Amino acid sequence: MFRRTCKLLIPLLSAVLLPAVANATPPSAADSTAAALQQAVSGHWRSDANRARDKYRHPLETLQFFGIKPDMTVIELAPGGGWYTEILAPFLHAHGRLIEAAPPSAAKFTAKLKADPAVYGHVAKIVPFAPPEQVKLGADNSADMVLTFRNTHDWLNHSPATLDAVFKTAFNVLRHGGVFGVTEHRARPFADGVESAGALHRIPEDYLIALALKTGFRVAGVSEVNANPNDPEDINVHRLPPDLAGPGSEHAQMKAIGESDRMTLRFVKP
Repeated sequence: MFRRTCKLLIPLLSAVLLPAVANATPPSAADSTAAALQQAVSGHWRSDANRARDKYRHPLETLQFFGIKPDMTVIELAPGGGWYTEILAPFLHAHGRLIEAAPPSAAKFTAKLKADPAVYGHVAKIVPFAPPEQVKLGADNSADMVLTFRNTHDWLNHSPATLDAVFKTAFNVLRHGGVFGVTEHRARPFADGVESAGALHRIPEDYLIALALKTGFRVAGVSEVNANPNDPEDINVHRLPPDLAGPGSEHAQMKAIGESDRMTLRFVKP
């Protein structure tokens, strides 16, 4: 009786269980990438001060928009204090390659990398990068992605030719299909690019898009992930958080605005 009951139950159980097994597919590459990015963003090595700025800088969503993958060769331009390096280095640790393009004077940044080899020990190398004198990033067609975060206004403030040279070197080092990801403080549309870069540390979005097209890139995406509609776009960004460089009497007003309104642009080398 028991055996007969089992024989009758097997087809029934198969009908119930097999669909569940069939649907238990392994996570997709996109899911794995998202999980790895989230792990890097949530890393314990990130300072509380840096984490507090995630609500303005949106690192997870920004890097997903750029299309980063863990096996890429990625070049970060002018990493500053390493805010994004803290995320990029562990994310690319196992399968990718992170190259930092930093000025030779960036001793503090270099010391940061050396101080925590568990996080930064697999940064492939640091290449000297100080436009306009030093702009070479590596061999042509050797990188999958070049990233710059809030730096383009400094190069334009030096001269339009300097910013042109940065875009050209990014284009040259990228493989065909490679991505140039840019975030920048946004000026009002069709403002004078050079003037706004100098006075406000901002650039109009149309200026950077036009430059990218002139360089040979295609516009692959424009995201509002780092937009801030509360920012009037006509004040120097250093008056806003986190710098609050203006008089103390305006700090409460600036904190209420939050960090600057930023464009987030994805350019692709055809």
